[in-house]
Amino acid sequence: MNARIDEIAGAVLDRAGHSKRFLVAIAGPPGAGKSTMADNLAEALKAKGESAEVLPMDGFHMDNAILIERGLLARKGIPETFDVRGFLDIIRAVRLADQEVLVPVFDRSRELAIASARPVSPDHRFIIVEGNYLLFSLGKWAELEGVFDFSIMLAPPIEVLEERLWARWRGYNLTEEAANAKVYGNDLPNGRLILENRRPADVTLEIALA
Repeated sequence: MNARIDEIAGAVLDRAGHSKRFLVAIAGPPGAGKSTMADNLAEALKAKGESAEVLPMDGFHMDNAILIERGLLARKGIPETFDVRGFLDIIRAVRLADQEVLVPVFDRSRELAIASARPVSPDHRFIIVEGNYLLFSLGKWAELEGVFDFSIMLAPPIEVLEERLWARWRGYNLTEEAANAKVYGNDLPNGRLILENRRPADVTLEIALA
């Protein structure tokens, strides 16, 4: 296991003390490696005898039909294309740790969110939430301030994000023209927006840890 991941898991445990429920946020721009980091941190906590579950923010993408109606399909992933109210409701329910909460999961291969696709049990002590806008300081996203008990910001250099985003979209067999539109017309501008409007994190990393 990566020593830095183990160190962060130790810091999370120290901060958690005897808490029944502890929320960790992993935020950052598209392509930063949030989901990988979340899975690795969950495994590190489990290796220390803890229970942990990952809750991705991507499940709260608005449906494509709504985005088409609003003229936002090409900008899918910007702050305005998520169900922020629904996300806030779920996070607040999860925080209580008094009942099972079913959360949506995003299926990237079909570009849609699947409702009630992952259970978060009250027995899961650590909930690792990962997503672009968890530390975003603008709009309704700012209401997340103070919700998380520990926060990690992934902030790779723009040139690293650019390389990863090209690899992501080529991996979905997009044409060069379509991938170019995704990278330069949407994802990189979103990345800059996130990096320029973020609240301080407990830990900031340039590279997601494996």
